[in-house]
Amino acid sequence: MAKSDDDPARMAADLRACLGPLVRRLRQVQPDGELTLSQTSVLVRLDREGPAAPGRLADAEGIRAQSMCTIVSALQERGLVVRTPDPDDGRRVLVSLTAAGVEGLHGARRERARRLTRAIEEELTAGERSQLGAALPLLARVVHRL
Repeated sequence: MAKSDDDPARMAADLRACLGPLVRRLRQVQPDGELTLSQTSVLVRLDREGPAAPGRLADAEGIRAQSMCTIVSALQERGLVVRTPDPDDGRRVLVSLTAAGVEGLHGARRERARRLTRAIEEELTAGERSQLGAALPLLARVVHRL
């Protein structure tokens, strides 16, 4: 029995097949070409959640503390993060974004947005862009439900 176009299981499979490559291609957009996905993920987390102890970052990213120390050290060497004493516990340090880290992160986001905008403008007709725009709230609802 063939599955219809409105079958939720088929839609889920088609959506994964479509969005997976989209996300991977957007993640590859790194203007400076040097940040790893792990480094970018840490910068995004610090931007969203604010300063954090390396151990908390490691837990949130699902990696070992030693791996996080390597990532933080690389980011610090590039001037993207800074380590400062935790004001609540002098034995710990907090990792924070620097102005260069914020700009680098936002620059990468701007480049991703620019490329996606260009692809939409060049690939879709005005009617197709309207369809895509109408689908976005539905996708946001699905994402929220996950």
